[in-house]
Amino acid sequence: MNEIICPKCQNAFKIDEAGYAEILQQVRNQEFEDELKKREQALHKEKESAVALAKEQVQNLLKDEIAAKEKEIISLRGEKETELMSLKSQKDSELTALNARLLAYETEKKLAITEALNEVQKERDRLANSLESEKKLNAANLANLESKFRDKLSEEMKVKEIEIKQKDQLIAQYKEMKARLSTKMLGETLEQHCQIEFNKIRPTAFPGVFFQKDNDTSTGTKGDYVFRENDPEGNEIISIMFEMKNEADDTMKKQKIDSFFKKLDEDRKKKNCEYAVMVTLLEADNELYNTGIVDVSYLYPKMYVIRPQFFIPMITLLRNAALNSIQYKAELNRVKNQQIDVSNFEKKLIAFKEGFDYNRGQAVKKFEKAISEIDLSIKHLTEVKENLLGTINQMRLAGDKLEDLTIKKLTKGNNTMAQKFKEQEEG
Repeated sequence: MNEIICPKCQNAFKIDEAGYAEILQQVRNQEFEDELKKREQALHKEKESAVALAKEQVQNLLKDEIAAKEKEIISLRGEKETELMSLKSQKDSELTALNARLLAYETEKKLAITEALNEVQKERDRLANSLESEKKLNAANLANLESKFRDKLSEEMKVKEIEIKQKDQLIAQYKEMKARLSTKMLGETLEQHCQIEFNKIRPTAFPGVFFQKDNDTSTGTKGDYVFRENDPEGNEIISIMFEMKNEADDTMKKQKIDSFFKKLDEDRKKKNCEYAVMVTLLEADNELYNTGIVDVSYLYPKMYVIRPQFFIPMITLLRNAALNSIQYKAELNRVKNQQIDVSNFEKKLIAFKEGFDYNRGQAVKKFEKAISEIDLSIKHLTEVKENLLGTINQMRLAGDKLEDLTIKKLTKGNNTMAQKFKEQEEG
């Protein structure tokens, strides 16, 4: 226990250690806060004094710098004024010199103009003296030139006309060649053409083959031609029903190729033919049928459409395919009899089909290339003809201009020559 005397009432009282420590802590905290406030006030005063001192120092520095700048500006102003005065004096001197040179130039220009006028007058007099003789000479030269030009123009016109005629003949020959490539008709009907083409190679390529017009109307309808070929044992190798369709160029109502498909398919079935082929010149501008052999089996089974130039190649392709097929069938029978795996046969069959498709594609490409080359030749010759016609037109215009050529038109716009003509007429 601790005994404490109150400073106000002088009474003594006792307090334990915890209370004593708490009172002592309160006294210390109060003293610390008082001391802290005193130090804050002192620091604030020191800060204000330092700020005031710094402001005063900055103001003094600025005043010194301003005074120095004012002196420098005054010095530079004096130097600039002196320099401007010197420059003005220099420019005045240069201006005086330029005025003197300008005056001298004006004098020289007047003298040069006078000399030039004298030369022009002399030239005018010389031209006036020689004008009459030149006029006569020019008239003779123009007449001679006109005669020569007319003769040359006439000769060139004749040459160009001959060239145009030759080009026209060549274009006609190319068109006829293209027509023969597409039809090979030579004035015959399409059926006769196909019959003649087949008979040309029948003895060598198709001996013993049946190829005749279909005259059997017992079924109510007939095709145009039937192709049949049998092996030595009498088994049919291949059979084709042909339909030939053509029309005149001046026919008003043009027929469609696909309008004959149904009838052709019925004829094929009634005559027991394996394939149906239409040989036609219809729809001459249809690019589909102009590309080569067209397979339309997606509409009717084993049906093809061709142009006349593919008549023999089509028979050959189908016949070769049929002959190969017979060989493969015989081989298949032998394999079945011997109970051997037929996988090799299937591979060969696929290889044959791919080879057949490849050969057919190559034939189509070669035909398309031939047609394209002919079209390019026709186009080129047509352009040459147009250029020659344009040349003749230009020559005609040149002849018109020559006929309209005179001495006065040649001197039009030339004031000197016009004046000389006027003086000549007045003289």
